[in-house]
Order: sequence, then C-alpha cells, then structure tokens
Amino acid sequence: MALRMKLRFSLLFLAGTLAASAPPLSANELPRLPLTQHGGSWESGHVQGIAVDMRGGYIYYSFTNLLARYDFSGKLIGTLVGWTGHLGDLDFNAADGKVYGSLEYKKDEAFYIAVIDVARIDRVGINAKDVDILRTVYLPEVVADYTADVNGDGTFDGDDGRYHDNVTASPDHRYGCSGIDGVSFGPQFGRTNGPQLLTVAYGIYGNTTRSDNDHQVLLQYDITDWHRLAHPLNESAPHRSGPGTVDGKYFVRTGNTSYGVQNLAYDAAQQRWFMGVYPGKKPSFPNYLMFAVDAQAEPQRGSLIGVPGKHGRRWEQGLLLPLADAGLRDETTGIRGWKQKADVGLQPVGDGLFYLVGNSKEDGKQRADLQLMRWSDDAQQPFIRVDADRR
Repeated sequence: MALRMKLRFSLLFLAGTLAASAPPLSANELPRLPLTQHGGSWESGHVQGIAVDMRGGYIYYSFTNLLARYDFSGKLIGTLVGWTGHLGDLDFNAADGKVYGSLEYKKDEAFYIAVIDVARIDRVGINAKDVDILRTVYLPEVVADYTADVNGDGTFDGDDGRYHDNVTASPDHRYGCSGIDGVSFGPQFGRTNGPQLLTVAYGIYGNTTRSDNDHQVLLQYDITDWHRLAHPLNESAPHRSGPGTVDGKYFVRTGNTSYGVQNLAYDAAQQRWFMGVYPGKKPSFPNYLMFAVDAQAEPQRGSLIGVPGKHGRRWEQGLLLPLADAGLRDETTGIRGWKQKADVGLQPVGDGLFYLVGNSKEDGKQRADLQLMRWSDDAQQPFIRVDADRR
C-alpha cells in the first residue's frame, strides 16, 4: 500500500511538473483578448460563470441549462442544451481542453462535475442527450453533507422553503450545504506550484438563524483518473460513479453568505484564490461580495466556530484557511473582503487582468456582458476597466 501511494504521488508530481514546464505562449502568440463581449440573450437561467481558453481564443458562458461558446471576435460558435439540472460555475482545463462545471440535481440528491468536450460544440442547439459531449462525475462527499440529518430526528428535510425564509429553519444539511457552485483549477492549498487540482466550492444556504453556515467549504480533487469515473448523464437513472475520497477539505470563515461561493477563480499572477458570493444577511458580519485566500497560506487544523463538535469538543475541527490580508477589514470580526460584484462571472486571464461578467434581463431573456478589468489593489475599487488606451 505504501509503495502504491508513493508511486501515485510521484506520478502526480511528474504530471504537474510537465504541465507547469510547458512553455507559455508569448503576448504576440496569444489571441488578442476582447475588451468587451456580449454573451448573448437566452431563454434560460441567468449566467452562472465563464471559462476562457486563452490558447484557442474561446469564451464559454454557463446559463444554468445552456452552455454558449464564443470566439474572441464575438462570433457565436455553438450552444449545448438538453439537461434539466443546474449548471453553475465553469473553468477551462488547458491540460485536456475540456470545460469543467458544477451540475446539481437536488431532487435526486445528486451533485456532479460536468466534463464537457467543448471543442465539439460547433453549432447552435446541440442536445447533450444525443451526443457524448457532456459526461459527469458524481461527488459523494457533497451528497453526504447535503443529505446529513444534522439533528438526528430520522428525517431529511430536503431542499425546501423552510430553509430559506428563516421562519421554521431546517436543522439539516451539514455546514448548511446546498450543493456546489464555484469551480476552479489551481495548486493544492498551501502551495503555489505542483499538480493542478480541481477545487469545488459548496453552495451554502443563507439562513440567518443558524451559526453553522458561516464557513465556505472547499474540496480539492486530483482528476488524473477521472476518465474512468465519468459517465454520460442519464437523468432518468442518475449514476453514482465518483471519487471515494477527497484530496483535501478546507474551511474559510467569511461569515454568512447567500448560497456560498458562486464563482471561484485562481489567479496565478497574484497567487491568490478569489471567491465571488451573493451577500449574506447576518448583521453581525460585514457581508462582503468577494473574498480571497492566498495560495501559500498553510491550512491549519482548528475549530469551526459555530459548528457543534463531538466527543467533548465545543466546536468541530477542520482544516482552516485564513482570508487574505487584503481588501476592506471589518473591525468587529476581522473579516476581510471587497464590495465587488463577482458572483456571475469572474476569470483571471493573466498579467493582472480579469474578466468580470454582468447579468441582466431583457425582453424576457437572460443576457451576459463581459468586461476586461485590471486589478488595482484598491480596497474600495479593486478592478478598473481596461480600454484600448490602457491595454
């Protein structure tokens, strides 16, 4: 067993080293980034996140039940449709050329990572049920927390209004888990190099009457062998093929949010993880819109304040990540963050540049509008619009 584990991690390190040593494209070789882009108007849910293929020159937009593919010139290349679940945040994996996104089926108690062969999206209206473009990997760790009978009454309360309106709040769903939303590739927490792991952020119910939902929960996965686990999505018989364990489970105390980390993004330039959220409603917290964790910050085992412990402990123990020492600082709680909308599209693209997405509704359709921004390091206004004169 020890030899097998040693070999596995040696292979992981080698794969990460090879990926990290691949020569980056120069500025002249990269497709020119658009300053702005309209991601279309669709009869769908609102935009949930984006992914950017820097080498290929494509931008992908998630609209809950539709995925749109545009090139950098703004031309619509194609769309993928045909599922009833909730497609959330996205990230592009340069190692295999695929887009990874969160996909939820709450009623089926099934949470997946969608692995999408986006190079095959070459026309509008491709149905995922007819072609093997979208495959899924089941996440049992998420399901275990989502379905947890926290109060031990033998009844799982499910995804119902009682948990949202704060009148008769459900005590179930460990850590307030409502499923998953944010996804991003990046290094293992505590490192700035090595193999790229897939990080998945929990959705978390924003109930204000509980104190055990004030942490963001982040899972990390090595996806080296996920090709064995991925299966086509069959909504009439949801599969349960997924990793038996996680490669890391971490907690970040941000205070209350509404539905946890909506957009998760790793910025290699700053070596920092960014988390875009819908603001919470607890008056005891600052309820910022964006938080960050420095990649080199070492996870430390400690108390999950507000989560009752076992075996005589006041609080449950877990691997804690500190918030980055940046942005605004709440004097009462010490929590840091920004009042920056980053909940429907946040993607670093290198050299201090980011894409931010705005959402709106027009003539009954959901639209997305993308803007290239530059990091300013200003706590009040962390991003500045990039125009043709400031490229």
